Amino acid sequence: MRGSDISQPSLFVAKTVEDFVPKAHPLRALRKLVDEALADLDELFDRIYSDIGKTSIAPERLLRASLLQVLYTIRSERQLVEHIQYNLLYRWFVGLELDDAVWDHSTFSKNRERLLDHQVMPALFESVLKLARKRHLLSSEHFSVDGTLIQAWASHKSFRPRDDDDPSGGERDFRGERRTNDSHASTTDPDAEIMRKSAGQEARLSYGVDHLMEHRNYIVVGVNTRRSAREHERKGALKTVDEALPEDRRITLCGDCGFDTAGFIEGCRERNITPHVAQNHNRRGGSALDARTTRHAGYLISMRKRKMIETTFGWAKQYGGLRRMMYRSLERVSAQVTFTMAVFNLMRIRNIEMAMQSG
Repeated sequence: MRGSDISQPSLFVAKTVEDFVPKAHPLRALRKLVDEALADLDELFDRIYSDIGKTSIAPERLLRASLLQVLYTIRSERQLVEHIQYNLLYRWFVGLELDDAVWDHSTFSKNRERLLDHQVMPALFESVLKLARKRHLLSSEHFSVDGTLIQAWASHKSFRPRDDDDPSGGERDFRGERRTNDSHASTTDPDAEIMRKSAGQEARLSYGVDHLMEHRNYIVVGVNTRRSAREHERKGALKTVDEALPEDRRITLCGDCGFDTAGFIEGCRERNITPHVAQNHNRRGGSALDARTTRHAGYLISMRKRKMIETTFGWAKQYGGLRRMMYRSLERVSAQVTFTMAVFNLMRIRNIEMAMQSG
């Protein structure tokens, strides 16, 4: 018997938005981890929000929505709010019911600026690491460090001489002009600096990002965002180690051949760190490491483990929205990078727990 194609909306619905989410959906496990991490930030939220005035969007909902934007590579906050409007899975994850109104995209953006301008993202990153320590997922002895460049939200046209008094900012021909970070600056994002990753690649306005990864489950335990040209990658790597790890602990630190310099090796040993960097025999004077380090079996293990840090950069750029930033200024770029790596760690913890349960 043929059914009737009659569209008549029901006056009442006896279901919640959670009823539409499959029991085995991977976002369910992730939502539990997110809620556990956000519970540690209650006092911080109380400090940055006033007790009077109009009620704003709950910071927990802002962060859950922003997490969806990273997970599903949603290119703008306008599109994110649109998805939350009609996607029941997104509504459930954020914490909205069927009859709850979704915010305007401009309201969402304005409220999220508060989280970017305060120490919310670093606090969330540390809270996620706390979850990993509680589950005994972190190594305390073996780590890898590496750096990359992320493209700033600024064009070459905005990179103008510092003494340029042309207010129009119009088109100009810079062919044959020598442009350096000392003589030029971007009018769009003054914190961005022109830099190229290696010989043969084009120079771009960018920021430098350093990651510190542990070797047990490949979780990022330290992240540092810096100006790409004024602070070298090796200096940024040591700064990341100093901020993320205790000083009185003997560890091994892996890196690619770009870290095989006498200065970096000496800096590691001053910090009681055994440097396990890839040897660069093509460098003038040869490698800064000798057989006292490379003869041990642990060095060969480190050479295999260190390559996994490239997956953190690959995921962050391909899916996490860091191929080109949507924010300007070092402070906001740093906050977004830190948040993206917190999301990466949440996914790693979720995947590890699901693998343990199924195994």
